[in-house]
Amino acid sequence: MIKKKICMLGAFSVGKTSLVQRFVKSIFSDKYLTTVGVKIDKKSVVIKDKDVEMLLWDIYGEDEFQKVKTSYLRGASGYFLVIDGTRKSTLDTAFILKERAEETIGKVPFILVFNKADIEEEWEIESKTIQELSESGFSIIKTSAKIGMGVEEAFLMLAEKMLGG
Repeated sequence: MIKKKICMLGAFSVGKTSLVQRFVKSIFSDKYLTTVGVKIDKKSVVIKDKDVEMLLWDIYGEDEFQKVKTSYLRGASGYFLVIDGTRKSTLDTAFILKERAEETIGKVPFILVFNKADIEEEWEIESKTIQELSESGFSIIKTSAKIGMGVEEAFLMLAEKMLGG
């Protein structure tokens, strides 16, 4: 079995924990619980006839009071930059975290995850912006942890990228 460490990065309250819970346990809760430190879950998947155990590091959200510790990133084979479509500022935070991740672990596969797609009519981030990011080479997926849209696909997409696919 191949083991891969994956980090969930993003601003506070973008849905990192909800995405992990939806992927690992197929559940969603409206109760907001702040992640303190890091919470680790795992799930096994099969990618191209290979068993892959994904170790999911759900790291607390970055805000003006606390920066994500780069030590949590060490050993990661890939990461998600989770963005809340309803808060434009979370896109800026994602790119700050991307820079920090690259300084710490180099250029490893990552995906921009635009979460809360179930309420896309409330988004502050324009589809034009997402289109431009996609055209400039970023891997992007829209998800909704609440209704499960795109969640499984996001994790499988990253697993494939980490295996060189």
